Amino acid sequence: MNTRSEGTEPTVELTAQAPEQPGEVTEQPEPATDPESADVLPELSFDEARFAARPARLRPHARRKKLDSSPIVAPLEPSSSNRAYVEWLEEQSMLHDAKRVSRQLAGDHRMWSNPYAHPNPRAALQRASVWYTAYPLSHITGPGESFLGALGSAELWAAFSKIGIDAVHTGPVKLAGGLHGWEPTPSVDGHFDRMSMAIDPLFGTEDQYREMCETAAKHNGTIIDDIVPGHTGKGADFRLAELNYRDYPGVYHMIDIPESSWHLLPDVPEGRDSINLTPDVEQALADEGLIIGALQRVIFYEPGVKETNWSVTPPIRDFRGVMRRWVYLHYFKEGQPTINWLDPTCAGMRLVMGDAMHSLLDLGSGGLRLDANGFLGVEKTLNRQPAWSEGHPLSQAANQMIGSLVRKVGGFTFQELNLAIDDIKRTGAVGPDLSYDFITRPAAQVALATGDTEFLRLVLREAMEIGVDQASLVHALQNHDELTYELVHFAAAHRDDVYTLGGEEYRGADLAEHIRQTMRDTLTGDAAPYNAIFTQNGIASTTASIITASLGITDLDEITDADVRRITNAHLLLCMYNAWQPGVFALSGWDLVGALPLARDEVKSLIASGDTRWIERGAYDLLGVAPDAKRSASGMPRARALYGSVTEQLKKDNSFANRLAQVLRVRKRNGIDSAKLVDVPEVGHKSLLVLVNELEIGAIQVTAVNFSAEKIDARIQSELLPEGRVFDLSTRRKVGTVDALRGFNIELPAFGGLAMIIRD
Repeated sequence: MNTRSEGTEPTVELTAQAPEQPGEVTEQPEPATDPESADVLPELSFDEARFAARPARLRPHARRKKLDSSPIVAPLEPSSSNRAYVEWLEEQSMLHDAKRVSRQLAGDHRMWSNPYAHPNPRAALQRASVWYTAYPLSHITGPGESFLGALGSAELWAAFSKIGIDAVHTGPVKLAGGLHGWEPTPSVDGHFDRMSMAIDPLFGTEDQYREMCETAAKHNGTIIDDIVPGHTGKGADFRLAELNYRDYPGVYHMIDIPESSWHLLPDVPEGRDSINLTPDVEQALADEGLIIGALQRVIFYEPGVKETNWSVTPPIRDFRGVMRRWVYLHYFKEGQPTINWLDPTCAGMRLVMGDAMHSLLDLGSGGLRLDANGFLGVEKTLNRQPAWSEGHPLSQAANQMIGSLVRKVGGFTFQELNLAIDDIKRTGAVGPDLSYDFITRPAAQVALATGDTEFLRLVLREAMEIGVDQASLVHALQNHDELTYELVHFAAAHRDDVYTLGGEEYRGADLAEHIRQTMRDTLTGDAAPYNAIFTQNGIASTTASIITASLGITDLDEITDADVRRITNAHLLLCMYNAWQPGVFALSGWDLVGALPLARDEVKSLIASGDTRWIERGAYDLLGVAPDAKRSASGMPRARALYGSVTEQLKKDNSFANRLAQVLRVRKRNGIDSAKLVDVPEVGHKSLLVLVNELEIGAIQVTAVNFSAEKIDARIQSELLPEGRVFDLSTRRKVGTVDALRGFNIELPAFGGLAMIIRD
C-alpha cells in the first residue's frame, strides 16, 4: 500500500476559500391523483413552512501546508540522536500541522459568525438528512480513478440526487497506521488509526477532496469527514512522544515507568514495538500507583492478544539520551494509543482541534464524525475497583469543546457512541449535534429476525422516557462496523433494573444476554454460517445477510430470483423504519447494491487476528464503472451484489434504488426527519410497529411497519391520535378515519409499511 506522506513533496498554496454550504433545494410536491376527490390529500409544501430563509455561512479558511514546506531527505539512522530524523518526525506530525492551521485562524473575525453554544440537531438535518456512508477500501473505481475522484463525480451525485441522498460520509481517508523508522506501517483498524492530516495517496489528493466538496455543493449536498478525538495511530506524534520530545508525551495517556519498577514489566519480543500487559502486570503497576489500572471493560478483548487496555514499550533512548520505558493506554487496539485530554500541555486537545479545522476550513467538509469520543476521560477509583472510564464528565466537557468549535465555523458533528442511553443524552446535550442510533439498531434487527417488535418497542420507550430526541439520532443500516449488540444500556448502566419482555421479568444484564443469545441463534452458526461473531461486540454481516438469515436461507449460493425479491422487500422495510421517523437516515454502498458477505477464505489473512468484520467489507461498484474488476484498488475482493449497480437499478421502476427513492421522497416532502416522536403505542400483532410523530407544522404523522413475512390486518390506536381522516403520504389517498376510540384499521403486506398523516 502506498502511504507516502504529502509532507515529503512541495505543495502549491491555494487561496480559494473552502466551498460554502448552500441551503436545501425545496422539492416540488408530486401532483395529487384525482384532485376532484375529497379523499385525496391536498398538495402541501412542508419545506416552505419548515425552513426560514437564511444567509450563507461565512467561513474563514486555512491551509495545512505552505509554499516553504521543504521536504527533509531521509539520511542515516532513524534514531533520537539523528537530529534530521527528529525534525522529519515533527514535520510529519499532526500536532505540528494543528499549530500551523490554528495560527492562521487566530484573530479572524469570521470565527465569530455562527452560534455555537448548544447542539442543534434540526439545523444539521436541514443541511444533511439522508447520508451515504462510504468505505474507501471497498469502493471500486474506474480505470485510473481515485476513490475521492469517484466520490466527486457528477454522475454519482446525479444518481444520489435521484435517490434522495444529500450527504456523503467519506469514511477515513487520511494516512493511517504507524511509522517504523522512516518507513510507514499498515493500518491496524481500517484507517481509523490516523497518523497524519495528509490524504492517503491510496484514496486521492487534497485537491480532489476539495473538488468533491464543490461537486456536492452544486447538487445541494454536504461532505462529512472523520476526526478521532480518542486516539491516533503510531505515527510521528507517538514516536516523538516515545522520544520525550517537547509537548508530544502530553498528547497521550502514557506513563514514564521509573527504572526501579522495570522488573514488573514484561520483555518486548524482538521485532515488536510494544506488548499488551496481562491482568496480573496491570494490577501490579496499579498497586505501585504507576497506572490507574483496569478499566470498566476491555473493548476488542481477545485472550493472549488483548487482555487489558495497556501496553508497554521496550527500552527507548529519548532525544536527550535517557533510556525510558512507557506504558500507554489504548481503549481499542495496541496500535491506537489513547489521547490525553487533561494534560497541562493541552497537546492532545490542540491536535484534535487542529485536525477538525483542517477538515472544515482547508478541505471544505461540512460535518464531522467523532470517533471514539466517549472515552476521553479516565479516573482512578478506590478499593481496587475498575477505573472510571465511561460516562466520565471529562468526555462531556471535551465533546462540548469540539462540538462548539465546529459549530463556531459553521459545521456540525455526530458521535458514534455505544454507551448507555443516559450517556448518549448527556453528551448530546452539550457536545455533538447528532448521535449514532445504537439505541434501536440492534432491536430492529431482532424484530426482523424474530418477527416480533416487542423489544424494539421497549427500547424506543426507554429512550423517550430518558428524554432522547429521535431527531438527534442517525438511524443507519450497515456501516463499516459489525452489527453491534453489546446493549451497553442494559448490560451495564441499568444491569439491575427490571424489564418485562414476553411476559417474563428480566434484570437488565439478563435481558441483554437474552437478546444477544437470540441474535446469535438466529443470525449466526447453523442458521447463517456466512455471518460471524466479532469478539464480544456483535455480528459481522451485511444488511442483506441479516435478512437472508431472518428468511431462513442457510446457503447464499442457493438464493433464487424469488428470494431476491423477498430480500429486497425486507431491506426496504428496514429503510422505511429508519427513514420514516425523526432523525438522519443513513445507508451504505453495501446496502445500495445488496452486497453479501465474503467467504472467509477470501479475506483469510485479514481475519487471522480475529477481526471477522472484514467478511462484511467486500468491494462494490456503485456505478458499474468496472464490471470485470474482481477487487477494489485497495485489494478488497468484490462482494456478490444482489441488486446490481445503482446506474442499472435507476433504469428499472421496481428496483431497490427506485423504490428507496419513493420512500425518501415521502420523508423529505413531509418533513418527517425533523418531527418529534410522541408515542410508541401497543399493537395487536407482534410483528407490527407503530410510531406516532408530531410534525413541525403541528400535524400528527403515523408510521406503521410490518416486520413479518405475512400480511396483516392491523389496528392503529393511540390516545394522541386526533379525530380526522387518515391519508397515505405515498399515494395521497385516504386509507381510514380515526374513530371515537382514537384508532383506525389498515392492511399491511408482508414486510410492508405506510407513512400516514391525519387531517381534519
